Amino acid sequence: MGIAIPALLSTLRGVDDPVDDGIKQRIQRQGEEALGRLAEELAGNPLVTGALQRAFEAREKAVAAQNVAMGALNIPSAADVERLTRRLRSVSQRLEGIEDTLDRVEERVHNLAGQAAGAQDDQLAERLEEVARDVAALREALVPADQPVPRAQERLSVTE
Repeated sequence: MGIAIPALLSTLRGVDDPVDDGIKQRIQRQGEEALGRLAEELAGNPLVTGALQRAFEAREKAVAAQNVAMGALNIPSAADVERLTRRLRSVSQRLEGIEDTLDRVEERVHNLAGQAAGAQDDQLAERLEEVARDVAALREALVPADQPVPRAQERLSVTE
């Protein structure tokens, strides 16, 4: 039996030949069509659609019950945490704007104080002191150091 292996291999088709691609595409198309028909039949079946509707209603009820239970245990939901995070970002941006404004006012006060020292004008110095007191009062109002944390915020912890 002297069959030559190279001659045999040259007569066999490879897996990647175009003929096989046609078969693959036909099988894939037939599978997709069968799945499409099955999905249409399932969607048209009142028993299946009723079961799906009841499952979604049960899910909604479970979510509502979970929210009620979490509220009763005073545990915030994911929506509560997200809302708090957005609010905190908003307050942080506003505070940064106020800090920038305070820095500019403080810089102006220092510039005016330098001018007042050279001019020795009592009225100007008095006005600068008044502005400095206002800035200090505003800073104290924004960042009070001696006020305790409100009871509603005691358990909140913020990490970066």
